[in-house]
Amino acid sequence: MYTIGIDLGGTNIKAGLCDAALNIIDQESCPTLANRNGEEIVADMAELASRLIIRNNLTIKDIEYVGIATPGIANNRLGMVEYANNLPFKNFPIAKLFKKYMPIETVYIANDANAAALGEALVGAARGSKNSIMVTLGTGVGGGIIINGKIYSGALNDAAGELGHMVINVGGRQCSCGRRGCWEAYSSASAFTDITKAKMRELKIKGIPSLLFDCADREGKVSARTAFNAKSRGDIHGEALVNEYINNLAVGITNLINAFQPDIICIGGGVSGEKERLIEPLSIIVSTEQYTRSCEKKTQIKVASLGNNAGIVGAAGLGR
Repeated sequence: MYTIGIDLGGTNIKAGLCDAALNIIDQESCPTLANRNGEEIVADMAELASRLIIRNNLTIKDIEYVGIATPGIANNRLGMVEYANNLPFKNFPIAKLFKKYMPIETVYIANDANAAALGEALVGAARGSKNSIMVTLGTGVGGGIIINGKIYSGALNDAAGELGHMVINVGGRQCSCGRRGCWEAYSSASAFTDITKAKMRELKIKGIPSLLFDCADREGKVSARTAFNAKSRGDIHGEALVNEYINNLAVGITNLINAFQPDIICIGGGVSGEKERLIEPLSIIVSTEQYTRSCEKKTQIKVASLGNNAGIVGAAGLGR
């Protein structure tokens, strides 16, 4: 039997046909066009799934279930997205509507970050572990918690796992959620980009040279990568920015380890592309800060391995 995983994003919808081992056999995608009504978006999701079935000479009977990874608060028990801030979903019956456009018996749904965490746990960097956490460093700081091989989504409304919104600096930087000092406001790729830009403005006003400017010119923009590249070329300002960033990231990672003691923490998202330039210094700090610093067994910190396919794979594995 096959499963289909759908990763619904604010920009694109991606669908993948997966075999029993969660290998992606075939993929389809289309723009989300998020300003449309929700039912039109669901119709496109079903259309992508149908194309995969037809193109691979299958029938609906060959599909065990469809899994949908969606932004927002995804209540799998009701098949409903209770709220999503970048899509027109409020108490939106996404599973029921999907079945309207595709006659499939079983549709699972999960928050997109939770689904990505499940994908990493099933076949990615956390494969073989029972308890793991995925942290994504992108526009925000997303996350997913896996306990005993299952997504932990909370006891009330399936909104657990908002890891980026734990405060690491009381009264600190403004976060998009309305609070101040959230981890996301310091450790997301967007936040690091903004912090780098602010430093570069300061240096420019003071007439202080830095390789940050040359690295940004080479990239064509300032990004979360700019300071890492400047540091690797010996720039003291790039080094200071990266050290500050990794220290803030370590606060959140240490908090997660102290709270959950997972086997593995996987780090994904844009900043994870720095790989060992990120993981090595981060692991050193966390190993000295965590409560179990003197214990032999410690949580492993790894780079997530599924990349942009984590959502598809995790959605396809929701019935496991």
